[in-house]
Amino acid sequence: MSPNMDQSTGQLFAEDPCPPPPPPPEKKEFKPHKAKIYWRNVFTLTYFHLSSILGVYLLFTNTKWPTYLWVLGLYVVTKIGITAGVHRLWTHKSYKANFPLRALLMLFFTMAFEGKVWVWARDHRVHHKYQETDADPYNAGRGLWFSHMGWLMQSKHPDVIEKGKGIDMSDLKADGLVMFQKKYYWPLVYVLCLIMPTVVPVYFWGESWITAWHVAVCLRFVMSYNATWLVNSIAHKYGSQPYDVNFFARENKSVSVVTLGEGWHNYHHTFPWDYKTSEMGTYGYNLTTGFIDFFAKIGWAYDLKTVSPEHVRKRALRTGDGTHPIHQEKELWGWDDKDMPKEERRAAQIINRKDA
Repeated sequence: MSPNMDQSTGQLFAEDPCPPPPPPPEKKEFKPHKAKIYWRNVFTLTYFHLSSILGVYLLFTNTKWPTYLWVLGLYVVTKIGITAGVHRLWTHKSYKANFPLRALLMLFFTMAFEGKVWVWARDHRVHHKYQETDADPYNAGRGLWFSHMGWLMQSKHPDVIEKGKGIDMSDLKADGLVMFQKKYYWPLVYVLCLIMPTVVPVYFWGESWITAWHVAVCLRFVMSYNATWLVNSIAHKYGSQPYDVNFFARENKSVSVVTLGEGWHNYHHTFPWDYKTSEMGTYGYNLTTGFIDFFAKIGWAYDLKTVSPEHVRKRALRTGDGTHPIHQEKELWGWDDKDMPKEERRAAQIINRKDA
């Protein structure tokens, strides 16, 4: 096979398949603008955060055990709706899904109360295309507070609006489920986000109304919101940059745990079309990839896109910070070198072996 051929696809690629990286973030300049405060968002987020304090108290003092399982289940499925749904499927088109899986992911995402698929995906496409510029909706260059949740409480920078108009949204416009969710978003929110999570614990196992509301709704929202926002804030500031030092995005294992796999962020910003959003993360740190792989096995998910090891290797060597395992590989003098990995020894083919 040619050295310039992708072994995973059999297709030829150029010597340097990766586009040149953008200029280092520290050299970018941000233009100030007069932002308008979105008071409705301020009051809503403040209410949920204050109510979650009571939710924590009730969680440890007055909550029935089925409610714990209910909240955990809601957290996981709504996170899957974000990670496997609006993020990897609808924003980045890193794989395709049939109608039943798309419908399931649409419902899961709506239950997370993070907005319309259309708006979320558009803003996130802008974020990747113009990362760490004035056109980035949650520009990490404006600080942790802004990138975490401050951006939700004020009007967008004019550049965000202008660049957003140029993003191709034809694929989402052609998706009937996306347009249905966009049209009926608020009725769906009342039923799936507010009423259903509260009524189920009360009706099925006699949970109190006050506990059901403050634990299954308010506390769960706050935990889920902040987990998502950590990707925009903490995962853009703390961690390694093994793939490209020119991005703010970092590899952060802790963020991956609470987001079910979205913390391998330097990799994701380097290769945003990869359905795994990571190279080496196991299912334990990337439950979303396991979810997609399962539905791929039963035929509901297909056309999964990933990056060949050769492409990853080249990019890590060219623009990484030196923390990728490839930089720790030791040079060998030959077969019996003491530094030779056991895996390589076991995988080696010995031709015309002479039996001892």
